[in-house]
Amino acid sequence: MSTEEKIYAIRRDATKRLLALRRDDGMWEGHLSSSAISTSVSIFALSVINREEYAQEIEQGTAWLLRTMKPVGAWGDSVESPVNMSATLLSYAALHHLGQVPEATKNYIRETLGWKDEEQLVEGVLDYYGSDLTFSVPILMMCALAGIVSNWKRIPPFPFELAVLPQRTFRFLNLPVVSYAIPALIAIGILQNRKRHTWLSGVRELFTPRALRVLTKLQPSDGGFLEAAPLTAFVSMCMAEAGLREHPVTLASAQFLRHTVRADGAWPIDTNLAGWVTSLAAHALRDDLPDKERLADIIRGNATKSRHPFTGAKAGGWGWTNLSGSVPDGDDTSGALVALHALLDGKYVAEVGAGIDWLIDLQNKDGGMPTFCRGWGKLPFDRSTPDITAHAILAMSLWVNALPESQQPRCRKSIDRMTSWLQKTMTKEGSWTPLWFGDQDAADEENAVYGAATIIDYLKRCNTHTALPLTHALRFLLDSQNTDGGWGGNKGVSSKVTLTAKAIGALSHFRPDTNEAIRRGIDYLYQRYETGTLYDREPIGLYFSRLWYSEELYNITYLISALRQL
Repeated sequence: MSTEEKIYAIRRDATKRLLALRRDDGMWEGHLSSSAISTSVSIFALSVINREEYAQEIEQGTAWLLRTMKPVGAWGDSVESPVNMSATLLSYAALHHLGQVPEATKNYIRETLGWKDEEQLVEGVLDYYGSDLTFSVPILMMCALAGIVSNWKRIPPFPFELAVLPQRTFRFLNLPVVSYAIPALIAIGILQNRKRHTWLSGVRELFTPRALRVLTKLQPSDGGFLEAAPLTAFVSMCMAEAGLREHPVTLASAQFLRHTVRADGAWPIDTNLAGWVTSLAAHALRDDLPDKERLADIIRGNATKSRHPFTGAKAGGWGWTNLSGSVPDGDDTSGALVALHALLDGKYVAEVGAGIDWLIDLQNKDGGMPTFCRGWGKLPFDRSTPDITAHAILAMSLWVNALPESQQPRCRKSIDRMTSWLQKTMTKEGSWTPLWFGDQDAADEENAVYGAATIIDYLKRCNTHTALPLTHALRFLLDSQNTDGGWGGNKGVSSKVTLTAKAIGALSHFRPDTNEAIRRGIDYLYQRYETGTLYDREPIGLYFSRLWYSEELYNITYLISALRQL
């Protein structure tokens, strides 16, 4: 069979699958992997809030954890993930609290992790996460609530009272958590203050009513902070243990957890990525969609209409889902703008101009694009990041000539600044390190292939010329191809469908010089197609604090986009 015939067979099958997965409302929802971290903290929180009322959810979640435990007594973030400290320790804490911890898990904590006492456990967690306390303090707090850690003063305190200051001042306060973890900062800090009993406790307690009003304002209508079970569960368990079981935030959080549990008894890391995967699907299918204008109207309608209470971002951006807990961010806003360009054939609409302005206002002083908030550069998940920056360059370049003339100079200046930042941040190997995607099989868990392939593809699809030289990045991609024809996250790392599709999409811009590498890549994909493994889940997605997840639509949309370009 020729390469062209293989391309056609895979693309036809993937397109049929993608269209079949579309929801009745016109969007795609996808399916995030069930998560040991989400499940452990959710059943723990529900047991603390009201063990009798949520007995069914707790029992089913416990059964899922025991059923998916690895033979060594540990867990990974997803079922497909290798074991790690975070998922294992949180599962251990939840099962210990419920009196069902396996002996193998106790041995794993003691022997494999080397934590034979409380002091070693605390130090081990803090060393693992370093200066970013976003996840280490919630883990230790849950261990303390479970009775595994007895000394609350070992856990770094969260300054919850700072949350009462104006939101615009947060980036100057050197907070120990990332921008999107303010709810945890408040709830955990209040609980810590009531447990630690220092000479300042009484003074700090005076700020509790105001901090709770801030927390209430931050909670979305469905109760789920960021649509994320871990963040929502951490907040609600702290509220309950702080004597606030009947507080509206606690009750709404519990209902969110009840409504988002799956039939298998587990919770995903986030409710869904409907906005993000709909943008991916729209861009992949384009003219194969029977109702492009309808989908464009749906995406336009999902743009934020007012200043967002969580980050203070003005109207005009897009989040990863159309649910109330979503927060507008740089990557999803760029994804929506790129999708709209394909669906509207480049015809300007007001939402495009507002989205471009939203991105420009997000841009950091260094020229790069962060995820949620401008100027929060102290911790990794708030810094400028290459993949989001390149995505914004693509979105702006596609639309710049269609913008009102008064908006075009500002847009072009922003593109130039982002391009300059990308040139400075290219690694000596010729790649970039993405923030929200990794490879579990890589030694450093980073995904240089995704970084190089994505940025090459974004920049080569721009309507405007970019000064960034890409020959070094192209050479990196070619040198990273495995002997089986596929690509992993770096040289010598096992091949993945998602990353092979990404690499092929990037190489398609350099044909005919890359034809042989593309042919070998297609052979790898077709072999996976013939063996029925083309759509197997691959956890390359990363959530906050490097929590792994897989999403069923990544394989499909990446494949269609790459093969379309061929």
